[in-house]
Amino acid sequence: MPMIRLTAAAGALTWEGRASVQRDLAAVLLRWEGVPDTALFRALAWSYLVELPQGAQTTAEDDDARFLVEVTVPQAALSERRKAGLIDEVTATVLQAAGLGGDAAPRVWVLVHEQPDGTWGAGGAVVRYADLVPLAKEQRADA
Repeated sequence: MPMIRLTAAAGALTWEGRASVQRDLAAVLLRWEGVPDTALFRALAWSYLVELPQGAQTTAEDDDARFLVEVTVPQAALSERRKAGLIDEVTATVLQAAGLGGDAAPRVWVLVHEQPDGTWGAGGAVVRYADLVPLAKEQRADA
């Protein structure tokens, strides 16, 4: 039940990038989480694009576009290796969607929020990571 949110200034993404970045980021997140590529898990991966008005984000140095990606996953869903891979691929995905090269990578920040077990709810009930693991195994076996 991961969630990913990209915050960027309006106009910072290319037209093509804006059209695909949400699904692209959700797919990256699911891949690094290690869940099966099934309709169920794709539907559980929520992806948001928050576009700020021009001038709403800046630094003390310049007005170049900056990108904030916030990833929320159940605690224990990502190992350190998986977090590093996720951050690297999310950064590349955002840069591609913005039409920027790797030299702009420092302008992409990725924050991984691990939701403590028992503090994530869906459908009116608490969802626990331990309940998701067998579901993923079942989906993988059916695929």
